[in-house]
Amino acid sequence: MSQVDVRMPKSSTQGIVLMCIGVACLSTNDAIAKTLTDRYSPLQILFMRNVIALPFTILIALMIEGAIALRSHRPLAHLVRGALWVGATMMFFTSFMYLGLAEATALIFVAPFFITLISALFLSEAVGWRRWLAVLTGFIGVLMIIRPGGATFQLISMLPVATAFVYALLMLSARWVDPRESVWTLLIYLTGAGTLLSAAIVPFVWMPIQAQDLWLFGGIAIFGTIGMTMMTQAFRLSPAVLVAPLDYTGLLWATLFGWVIWSESLGTMTVAGAALIIASGVFTILREKRQGRGRKHA
Repeated sequence: MSQVDVRMPKSSTQGIVLMCIGVACLSTNDAIAKTLTDRYSPLQILFMRNVIALPFTILIALMIEGAIALRSHRPLAHLVRGALWVGATMMFFTSFMYLGLAEATALIFVAPFFITLISALFLSEAVGWRRWLAVLTGFIGVLMIIRPGGATFQLISMLPVATAFVYALLMLSARWVDPRESVWTLLIYLTGAGTLLSAAIVPFVWMPIQAQDLWLFGGIAIFGTIGMTMMTQAFRLSPAVLVAPLDYTGLLWATLFGWVIWSESLGTMTVAGAALIIASGVFTILREKRQGRGRKHA
């Protein structure tokens, strides 16, 4: 009797590898940004990252899709999305000045729950009790990390949560983009809009860049661009339900970088809260995939 081949398709395996590498690169990007916040404004860090990354992003898009990647049918939508991205990144980088890398990273993972809330309350999308339970579980995880009313509570802890909310808006705003545009067009215009918007404000906070920091600015652009490219390719090669949960491996990298570079350690409540956030996030991803498959076959 012949055996059933249960091996994972090659494309899915590649997607998993690319996703893991991409998350590691973006985590390195965040660690470098936290290092730079000691000497530069988060806005200046974002501006330099965009200026250096934009040519690489355009080059990669041209190599993969050609000149069609440069065409946008709704440029205003990209400008709005760029503003959301600048706001989210600014808040996240600012939180690095006061919070540990792993703590800030854990809190930003509540974005899927904000997407559920916004979809249900403002977009009239049907959300079942299981997904509401996942939202509640994630919210409990956030409370366990920030501990409002406790002696260790910091108002600044709300910045990553606010970042997650704006990031959720950014994800949902992708619906405004013309469906004919590829993900590479989105990346080009998101980076370009971020460069343009941050350039208008950065002169007010500009600090002369020290020569020894040039490689750090180059690193944040390179790792950020590689990370986004790898993750984009992962979603192209593999089912989202397979690779999306791997985004949470970023917390492992953030914990490692925080421990090695800044001697940070996570308390028991923070670890427990992060575990709740990750568990409910993975459930939300799996549930959404299952419902999407059900609608497809309906």
